[in-house]
Amino acid sequence: MNNFSENIYLPGGLHQFNHLKMNINPSAKNVLIIGSNSENIGLKFLKTGCSTLNIIVEDHDSLLNSRLILKDFSSVRTRMMDYDSTDFQNDQFDIVFAQASVSSPERNKIIKEIKRILKPEGIFSLGEVTSLKDPAAQFIKDIWDNGNIFPLNHEKVSAFYLERGFDPIDELDLSERLNEFYTMGKELLKKEKNNLTEIEKSSYKKLLNRISHESNAYLKLGGKNYMGFKSIILRKKS
Repeated sequence: MNNFSENIYLPGGLHQFNHLKMNINPSAKNVLIIGSNSENIGLKFLKTGCSTLNIIVEDHDSLLNSRLILKDFSSVRTRMMDYDSTDFQNDQFDIVFAQASVSSPERNKIIKEIKRILKPEGIFSLGEVTSLKDPAAQFIKDIWDNGNIFPLNHEKVSAFYLERGFDPIDELDLSERLNEFYTMGKELLKKEKNNLTEIEKSSYKKLLNRISHESNAYLKLGGKNYMGFKSIILRKKS
C-alpha cells in the first residue's frame, strides 16, 4: 500500500479526526460520516471501537468506490443519499462527522437534517472551508465555484452554528494544512499513471481532475491569503 492510500486526502488531512478524538471519545458511539473520500476516516473510527458506522455519499461513482475500498469491512454501511434529505431516523446518531462536505450553498438544509438525526447533545464534528479575506481574488472564486463551495467567514463560523442550535465545544484553525493538501495533489498527479492502483485511480479520479489546476492556482498565486479551513466540534442543544 502506497502513501496515497495511507493518507487522508481531504482538506485538513487526519487533523480533524484527531481534534475530535482529543475532545470526544467515539468508543461505543453510533457514527455517521458525510462525504466522499472519507473511507480512511471511517477506518479510524472503527479502531476506536465505535458501535455503528455509516457513510453517505452523494453520487454513484463515490458509492461504488467506497464499497470497493471497504469491501473487507462488512460492519460499515455505505449508502448514497442527499445530504439534506437522508433516510435516517430522528435522534439516531451520537456523532456526525463532515470534513469539507457541507461547505455548499445547501448548507442550511444540510445542517437542519443533521440536527434531526443527531441525538440530543449529540456531537457534530465539522470541517469548514472558510474565507479569510473579502473580496476574494478571482482565482479563489473560481476554485469555490468549481467545487460548489460556499465559504463562511473564518472568524464567524462558530457564531453561525450557535445561531442554528449548536453549542461550540472547541475549534482548531487548520488553514496551514491546506498547503499540504494542495501540495499532495500536485504530487499525486505526477504519480497517477505509474504508481496508483486501478482502484485508487477510479476512487480519486473526480477529485484529481479538479485538483489539477486548483493546486497550481492555490500554491503559486497566494491562495493561503484568501482560503482557510477550520475544524469545529459542536454539541446539539438538548
